[in-house]
Amino acid sequence: MGAIFGTILAFLFVFGVLVFIHEFGHFFMAKLVGVRVEVFSFGFGKRLFGRRKGPTDYRISLIPVGGYVKFLGEEAFEAGRILEPDNYMAKKRWERFLIIVMGALMNVLLAILIFAVVNMAGVSVPEYLNEKPVIGWIDADSPASKTDLKIDDEIVSINHKKVETWSDVELAIGTKPEKLLALEIKRGGTIFPVGLLTEKDKKYKFDLGYAGFYGKILTQVQMVKPNSPAEKGGLKAGDEIRAINGEPVYFYKFIEVIEKSAEKELEFDVVREGRPVLLRIRPQREGQVGKIGVLQVMKSVEMKYGFIGALNQSLKDCSNMAFMLLDLIRKLFTGQASASKNLGGPLEIASMSYSFFQMGFMKLLWFMGFLSLQLGVLNLLPIPFLPLDGTQIFILGLEGIMRRDLGPKLKQVWTQIMFAVFMFLFVFLILNDIVRRLPHGWKSLVPF
Repeated sequence: MGAIFGTILAFLFVFGVLVFIHEFGHFFMAKLVGVRVEVFSFGFGKRLFGRRKGPTDYRISLIPVGGYVKFLGEEAFEAGRILEPDNYMAKKRWERFLIIVMGALMNVLLAILIFAVVNMAGVSVPEYLNEKPVIGWIDADSPASKTDLKIDDEIVSINHKKVETWSDVELAIGTKPEKLLALEIKRGGTIFPVGLLTEKDKKYKFDLGYAGFYGKILTQVQMVKPNSPAEKGGLKAGDEIRAINGEPVYFYKFIEVIEKSAEKELEFDVVREGRPVLLRIRPQREGQVGKIGVLQVMKSVEMKYGFIGALNQSLKDCSNMAFMLLDLIRKLFTGQASASKNLGGPLEIASMSYSFFQMGFMKLLWFMGFLSLQLGVLNLLPIPFLPLDGTQIFILGLEGIMRRDLGPKLKQVWTQIMFAVFMFLFVFLILNDIVRRLPHGWKSLVPF
């Protein structure tokens, strides 16, 4: 019961803030250019309750998956009719454009502000992400294992674009599932090309690229179980594992060594509070593998920025996320990505909101910034038949080219098409969220 309540609370907080900021952008710009706002609604459909102040009805509506601002005169009107000065259609096209675009811009600005605040407060990131992309581990039977790549190779570029950190590499690989990539590799002072055919990463429900190589990721002990071999051997939370039996061991190698060494005594080279410590631990057998009773994580570092640095990092983060979103949209339209795997609806957003809520307020704030950026970018795209601001941007652009407004009948038909698309998307996203939680996805709905 607590989880359900928490999910609803987290969803209402996240989505409520995003919708309010978006609609406030429209509202603020409409007031600024002198347009009368008749309705400011959170949600669509039937009015549940609200308050009228001046000419505006501030309301909560039945379907809580968005919101809208209704302006005087934005619906179809008779050509040649004299319009009031505060009528939406009485304003110049550039003024109407500013009203429409301001909602999305407010979401983008909110995302930049949120990421800046998070960066100033401090973010914990795996240490290796900001290091040179030098390979420290290759999964067996992975795309990387089928190439000439070796441990200690440095990745110089991917598809002729220079990469300087593992963060750059993961972005390039993750956005290109099942693609043949051209890598440049540096080995012993020599640079040579390597072709790599990525796969889809099966660990995630979204389509992400998988190569199977990783950096020299140090292992850090997060928790030690009572009476475990690790505790008996003197291992403590916070210890960094550097080597086992005198050989350097990184995150994935650490797991493999432990699992293959049941009942064998191992010598651990550990760094504890900056000092080297030597420990002897004998993994115990659990089933077919060895265990020492620890929760290990990738070594992380706390990154804090001043105001300018936080803002610069925020702009970089937003830019990378925006390009990833645009690339996904391109793949959805060209059939290179699955809509059922990559699109999430209200239930998915609610579930993720609660997950981030459980991790703490700053994590939830980060997730809100992530969603706000996506909402802003999507609404800026001039796609003609989606029920987003981009459709109005497209129409205004078309009218600007023709130097006249479209006729009321055409606009009415266009509105009806958008409503039909909205209902289709709404039903699809709800169903997709439901079947995603079934054991066999959409196949679970097939009775045979």
